[in-house]
Amino acid sequence: MKKAVLLMVLLLSANLHAQVRNGYPGRKTRMLFLLDGSGSMLAEMGNYTRWAVAVTLMNTMVDTLRSVNDLEVGLRVFGHNQPNEKKDCNDTKLEVPFAPYNHKQFVQRLKQIKPLGYTSITQSLLASAKDFPADPTARNIIIIITDGVEECGGDPCAVSEALQRKGIILRPFIIGLGTDNEVFRKAYSCAGRYFNAENPSQFQKIIGVIINQALNNTSVQINLLDNQGLPRETDVPLTIFDSDNGQMVENVIHTMNGKGIPDTLYLDPVRRYRVLAHTKPQVVSANIEIVPGKHTVIPLETPQGSLLLKMGGITRYPRLQAIVRKGNQMQTINAQEFNTLEKYLVGAYDLEILSVPRLLFTGVQIKQNQTYTIEIPNPGILQLSIGMDVTGAVFQRVDNKLEWVMDFNGTIPKQMINMQPGEYTAVYRTAGETRTLYSKSKIFKINSGTTTQLSI
Repeated sequence: MKKAVLLMVLLLSANLHAQVRNGYPGRKTRMLFLLDGSGSMLAEMGNYTRWAVAVTLMNTMVDTLRSVNDLEVGLRVFGHNQPNEKKDCNDTKLEVPFAPYNHKQFVQRLKQIKPLGYTSITQSLLASAKDFPADPTARNIIIIITDGVEECGGDPCAVSEALQRKGIILRPFIIGLGTDNEVFRKAYSCAGRYFNAENPSQFQKIIGVIINQALNNTSVQINLLDNQGLPRETDVPLTIFDSDNGQMVENVIHTMNGKGIPDTLYLDPVRRYRVLAHTKPQVVSANIEIVPGKHTVIPLETPQGSLLLKMGGITRYPRLQAIVRKGNQMQTINAQEFNTLEKYLVGAYDLEILSVPRLLFTGVQIKQNQTYTIEIPNPGILQLSIGMDVTGAVFQRVDNKLEWVMDFNGTIPKQMINMQPGEYTAVYRTAGETRTLYSKSKIFKINSGTTTQLSI
């Protein structure tokens, strides 16, 4: 009867022998099987025990993975050393450490283990963090196979999240055996990608799906949408992060292929992603799940127009910039230099030009595929001569009011200052004076491209 059972399960797992390849050549993938060895695994699954089905399918699968390059497997079992009545929550052991060509050891050890005790998944997950060798470039994957929920009061979801956040593992796979209980599903869906196997046939198919997802990448297309919802924006830097641990996965420039379609990237479907488009301002899309084996489209709304800053003439500031902010907001989006053209998301912006005096432009409307131009006159030059140490400031006359422009640096006798055209008043006094009435003022005018002399 036992031989018939194993033969039946082997027939169910025959398609696992199809050629398997690692879609991440040159990069180590380590796959740890976290197997439930508690007494409940002796329950029937169809005409067989859950344990018999699990062991046979895993043996066949490990044999199939023997020839896969850059892949190592390991085995941790829980609930198999102490009887159930002892309720030992520390009953977990790494039975087969990671090593090249350890498949024979894996199969032999699996045959020796007998289901016995308690379900301690949280403690096993915690312990598994030390099972993986220190290798920051490796893909560390855990496949949990269990027929019960946590019995030791732990929180497998919190532990799984913490291990992912620290970059120790990618999001685990969980196979629930012999039950479609909603409580069971909720208990594990938060810990990773959950699959339910009610019979040996489903179990066999799920194993194949998981191996395929764990070892193969998936094509992805990032659509940068204009204001009509069409993917016509491009040439934008993109950074792709792992949503769980914050690790940068890709840093690329969005590109259209020869057919005018957003070019394809290949991403690991085990991860969840956050995509950051470095538009001005930035656009982000978080918690993106890739559909394994299916071309996935990630849309981001990035309609853009352009802003051109111009200043002619011979006399110029050494490096004139404008601070660009979203309308009625203080956060700086960009410091754009003059005589440059840059793209911004469609919307209203406020500009502060760092000229002397500063110029403000509010409510600048950037529209799809249009260029908004701001042109200012080129400056003149104030040639300032200071006979002695003075303190004072320059004001500009605007609507019969004086607006502060800048303070004097009274310690430098000769100064050349670029200033915008206009009428100005210098108010000053000697630094050592002790009476206000010795304050003086001089009116002067700045014209574009010319030099104005002022002595104080």
